[in-house]
Amino acid sequence: MTLEQFNLLDREQARDAVRPCVQIARWVDGVVDARPYSDVEELLTVARHIAAPWTIAEIDGALARHARIGERARGAHAEASLSRSEQAGIDPGDTAVAEALAAGNRAYEERFGRVFLIRAARRTPEEILAALRSRLTHSPEEEIPVVADQLREIAVLRLEGILTS
Repeated sequence: MTLEQFNLLDREQARDAVRPCVQIARWVDGVVDARPYSDVEELLTVARHIAAPWTIAEIDGALARHARIGERARGAHAEASLSRSEQAGIDPGDTAVAEALAAGNRAYEERFGRVFLIRAARRTPEEILAALRSRLTHSPEEEIPVVADQLREIAVLRLEGILTS
């Protein structure tokens, strides 16, 4: 959809278009209610601003819908499709990477009580694994802003994709 089309949607249609980016109602409403936008960069700037900061409750709510890194999201809904696309660089047939990601996911979930989240788009499996291992050394207090930043990157990248596809 074009930016012009997005600007002209009624509020509910616009919310439906933006919601797959991240399941945080405050962010969805903020992005939609700030229309009309003069250009995509203005929209992305507003989206980044609204996402800073997200509360722990908002982060945990959004992560409840995210597939584990290395696992293919199931279903036909927009979020699952976006997740599969973002993780397309991870070859499920590469058993060494799959096993390392599965072990890392388990360790991360045990340590932090939530799924490991990283913007997988434009990253190699090796970069993802290195980040996972590095982030396992964080304290819970150090990890929260990293998770928030990754969630923000994913949401903004998805929003940009919706408006440029």
